[in-house]
Amino acid sequence: MTNESPFGFVRSLPAHQDRGLADVAGALPIALKQFGVETKTLMPGYPAVMKAIRNPVVRLQFDDLLGETATILEVEHEGLDILVLDAPAYYDRTGGPYLDPTGKDYPDNWRRFAALSLAGAEIAAGLMPGWRPDLVHTHDWQAAMTSVFMRYNPTPELPSVLTIHNIAFQGQFGADIFSGLRLPPHAFATESIEYYGNIGFLKGGLQTAHAITTVSPSYAAEILTPEFGMGLQGVIASRVDSLHGIVNGIDADIWNPATDPVVHTHYTASTLKSRLENRTAVAEFFGLHQDNAPIFCIVSRLTWQKGMDVVAATADQIVEMGGKLAILGSGDAALEGALLAAAARHPGRIGVSIGYNEPMSHLMQAGCDAIIIPSRFEPCGLTQLYGLRYGCVPIVARTGGLNDTVIDANHAALAAKVATGIQFSPVTASGLLQAIRRALHLYADQKVWTQLQKQGMKSDVSWEKSAERYAALYSSLAPKGK
Repeated sequence: MTNESPFGFVRSLPAHQDRGLADVAGALPIALKQFGVETKTLMPGYPAVMKAIRNPVVRLQFDDLLGETATILEVEHEGLDILVLDAPAYYDRTGGPYLDPTGKDYPDNWRRFAALSLAGAEIAAGLMPGWRPDLVHTHDWQAAMTSVFMRYNPTPELPSVLTIHNIAFQGQFGADIFSGLRLPPHAFATESIEYYGNIGFLKGGLQTAHAITTVSPSYAAEILTPEFGMGLQGVIASRVDSLHGIVNGIDADIWNPATDPVVHTHYTASTLKSRLENRTAVAEFFGLHQDNAPIFCIVSRLTWQKGMDVVAATADQIVEMGGKLAILGSGDAALEGALLAAAARHPGRIGVSIGYNEPMSHLMQAGCDAIIIPSRFEPCGLTQLYGLRYGCVPIVARTGGLNDTVIDANHAALAAKVATGIQFSPVTASGLLQAIRRALHLYADQKVWTQLQKQGMKSDVSWEKSAERYAALYSSLAPKGK
């Protein structure tokens, strides 16, 4: 933070392999700068992070961070001011951020992320020489304990914001870990981290943060209900006056069909015909027939939450109705098998690629006609924003951020020329098939379909509006005189 900025804050992030959080970590801080907000982003020193940073400066050392030594390194990276918690005992591991090489949770995940939170709280308390933030913004259960440690820190407490990206992941652990957190005995209480006799990291953050945000207005309303609150709806309801729904954005420089380096042919809303070469490339990759039938694509984790069981159940009918499917993703083994079996039944009409392929995900948005997102719940969702940006018409379930970002092509919206996609509900086979029928009907009139594409490409899916809302929230919470 510079002395001239209105206020600055440290943002504590788990830095997991999630595209939404990656956009929050990178694009949002850059967008905030135009509103006078300077940020430092704290993240764990995973091997990939340590490999990527150059010329770090040691800013703080811990001799005993919940039992391990650790160092705070500061580095500039691609325009971002990043603080890295270099703690090899916690983060230098061969598995993923949370899972060991066999796919099981690391048994010390509670300590690993409590350490991240404690480091953030110590920085907030002014332990890092020469700098103290004015506000702390944390994300998800992995960083939610930051505001808990801040609450019980002897130094004056700074305002804090907690963002829930997905309330289904809560960081719940047994009460036996409490002594390892080194909190005072009265912290084990219902107004703090105690949760039905155990410990809830996210629950503690919800109780102690000064403001709570979710990643879309609809999701903010949904988590107040038993269906979507995942057991925490009562806690959320008690804090409803501090709850804000602010939709995520995307990095419009990275996701730009006019400049994207991995697509075959660049295009804009006025040169949509150039998408045809990208469409040909997608068909070649997935082994689909080169004909005029619409290509419906899916880029997703193959899980129940994402509605992939409904896709597997309707794949045959989508083909019978005249559509083609291109599917990229991985997840539940049974769903992977069901989708691969569908592709085997319909060669040239269904193509499936199991795994993660970032360049292909860009090419699919640039070449496919529509993208299907049948999530049962979706706090924000970014895939539909990529679709809008690339003229790949989103077909989405009417939930969470999908509901907030896609304008359904009903009669009134089409007449007003504001429609950007197709919404459907419920997430059932009949619901999805009805949406596909609507899409096929619209696709048959290329003038109408082109209007849908162009209107979607005009949508503002960047971080600018959301950054302005965050900046206003920070200002309302910042200490007087900041």
